[in-house]
Amino acid sequence: MRRRLLVSYLSITLFVLVVLEIPLGVAFARLERRDLTTGVQHDALALSIRAEELIERDDIEALESLADDYQAEIGGRVVITDRAGTALVDSEPPFGGTRSFADRPEIARALEGQEATGTRFSATLGSSLFYASAPIVDGVEVIGAVRVSYPTSYVDDRIRRNWVLLGIVAVVVLGVVFIVSSILARSVVRPLADLEAAAARLGAGDLSVRASVGSGPSEVRSLAASFDRTAAHLERLVEAQQTFVADASHQLRSPLAALRLRLENLEGEVRDPDAAGDVTGALAEVARLSRLVDGLLELARAEQLVSAPAELDVAAVVRERAEAWSALAGERRVSLHHAGRAGTTAMVTPGRLEQVLDNLLNNALEVAPEGSSVSIDVTAEPANVLVEVRDDGPGMSEAARERAFDRFWRAGGAKSAGAGLGLAIVRELTEADGGSVELAPSASGGLAVLVRLPRRTSVGRAQSATTMR
Repeated sequence: MRRRLLVSYLSITLFVLVVLEIPLGVAFARLERRDLTTGVQHDALALSIRAEELIERDDIEALESLADDYQAEIGGRVVITDRAGTALVDSEPPFGGTRSFADRPEIARALEGQEATGTRFSATLGSSLFYASAPIVDGVEVIGAVRVSYPTSYVDDRIRRNWVLLGIVAVVVLGVVFIVSSILARSVVRPLADLEAAAARLGAGDLSVRASVGSGPSEVRSLAASFDRTAAHLERLVEAQQTFVADASHQLRSPLAALRLRLENLEGEVRDPDAAGDVTGALAEVARLSRLVDGLLELARAEQLVSAPAELDVAAVVRERAEAWSALAGERRVSLHHAGRAGTTAMVTPGRLEQVLDNLLNNALEVAPEGSSVSIDVTAEPANVLVEVRDDGPGMSEAARERAFDRFWRAGGAKSAGAGLGLAIVRELTEADGGSVELAPSASGGLAVLVRLPRRTSVGRAQSATTMR
């Protein structure tokens, strides 16, 4: 945006300079030529008047002095001829000897009693010249002619210098405009950049962020104030939602525990098999509802946490969690294997990888048949660390894998009595630190969960999650 503003300012300035300076330069050129014409005509007439007396006295020396003085003071070449067109005086003769100018059109017109001005090419001088001629008159008789001439480069140089001066003025103006425009553009772009950064942080989940734009145009400040109001309102809404979920989940725990206790007491007193089955089913539903409530409570707590990634030895965490779950795996007669090079590190918020592994291992052990195995492999990639958890269970169809990360979704026929939150929590935890997770079929036909953790810090969403499923 800063570049576009600069281009806009400079384009407008350049347009104004072109509109003003080109007509000004053209007008100056015309004025220079008109002034030269007028001045040379006047000089030729004045010299003819003074030369008339000197010719009558046949004072050639005075004529030469008159021509030389004019050239020294003004700069033009002066030629004075007699009535036949023969040069009496030439202030700048190209070569010596007597010369006739009778064939020169301007001299011929002057000898006819007419003044003449114009521009022509001089074969003798090999260049163009500007001239003005006037007759020398004694009463009514023409006794000679005066020609004052300048090379056309005389006025061309002055016009060229004027164009150069206008060009310098344009460059200086553009330079000043560039500096001022840079300052103005920076004053506009900087608060917009701050606002963009705040919006990015808000989008990443930091609901406490505020734009705090104290400078810049009023429109930008108004936009920042609107952004702050929106962010504050959004923060209040999210906090209210999280508080509601946490409070509701907490308040439901006690009546659910009491209901479960009553049902368990009732189960021992019921003798009717059908009624006993209903009580057992009710207990199972209460247990499932309790797990769901616990999961919602943990999610509400987790979403209030902000990501703070730190360098973590992924292989060491995998080894520790595998050892923690080995007892349950042994009870279910499932082999639990792990592999990974020590010192394979990633940027992860402390505690999150443990939660991810607990959810994945819990899911894998739930579906792994007796005598099968669950494997955890850690592999270093160029930009990530890959943690792959594989099982030999029934696996998932492609359609099921696409929905597996949705909250509360459970595959049809699933053996687990979970609430359908485990994989959703895994995704939330992983993406919060800038990682990713995907599902794929394993080589044995089971499920492979591929968790990629960044090896460098990346922006994550301001949230955490739990180990419930």
